[in-house]
Amino acid sequence: MCKVVVEVPEDLIVRIKKMPEIDWSLAVSRMVKRELERLARLKRIVSKSKLTEEKALEISDKISESLAKRYEKLAE
Repeated sequence: MCKVVVEVPEDLIVRIKKMPEIDWSLAVSRMVKRELERLARLKRIVSKSKLTEEKALEISDKISESLAKRYEKLAE
């Protein structure tokens, strides 16, 4: 097995130190494994998509405009 160095913000270190009973190496390994599996699933889904980046941005813009109009009406 190899070692990986991870930088962790100080506030998390404080919280981690409050739980010495946790095997943080094992916990982080499991989290990384879950994230890699999630990303692999996402990659499989995206690879089958026929949606272009340009079309996705166009849809995103339309959704943003629609939401902006809805919130403007609520603010009135």
